[in-house]
Amino acid sequence: MLTRLKSLFLRHRYKMAVLGLLMGASALCVMLVASRVLYADSRRYTNLLWNLFLAWIPFVAAFLAYTLSLSRRLVYIAVPVFALLWLVFFPNAPYLLTDLQHLADGPSAAPLWYDVILMVWFSWTGLLLGLFSLYLMHEIVRQNFGRLVGWIFVLAVSGLSSAGIYLGRFLRWNSWDLLQNPSDVALDILGWVVAPSLRLVVFIGLFTVFFLFAYLTLYAFGHILRDDNTH
Repeated sequence: MLTRLKSLFLRHRYKMAVLGLLMGASALCVMLVASRVLYADSRRYTNLLWNLFLAWIPFVAAFLAYTLSLSRRLVYIAVPVFALLWLVFFPNAPYLLTDLQHLADGPSAAPLWYDVILMVWFSWTGLLLGLFSLYLMHEIVRQNFGRLVGWIFVLAVSGLSSAGIYLGRFLRWNSWDLLQNPSDVALDILGWVVAPSLRLVVFIGLFTVFFLFAYLTLYAFGHILRDDNTH
């Protein structure tokens, strides 16, 4: 049993390392906000903690889906449930990038350089949570449906998540609204399709390209590491 666990850990040691690093980054995010509250006696940016919590939901869902996918009996039973949960909450991870705009909200009781570090740290952590969770889901799709379908999946998710971020940032819809008010969300989306605004097209287009570029960079780094281990 111990030998099997050791073998499993060694095979997935880099994924476990990433998990540890993301947990550490999130803990530092909490510490940065707590320190700011103590220094400035202000609750400004405390809402980022909730956004960070939401960013962890798709990561946990993807991690569970990937773990369960290792058992062939669960691929078509339990994995789709976690995959759906992941897809609904996935935009919350890269959404943290758009919180950078709050730096322009006005004078702050804390030093500007501190707020910049705080916001960048939250944005970076959210982006990594999104990228790595997408990587895990990409692996599931690739292993079960092939390489081409896997990359089509990545492209589709990048576009859908960008649309989801637009929904959250500009129209103030949340992930759970897809479950509670699906008809209202559908009407807003229909309005996009019928009469898309320039802001809508540019935002979704630019964010999709940015996220794809970031994901491809992560993917390439991962394969460089894999190539080095084969020598």
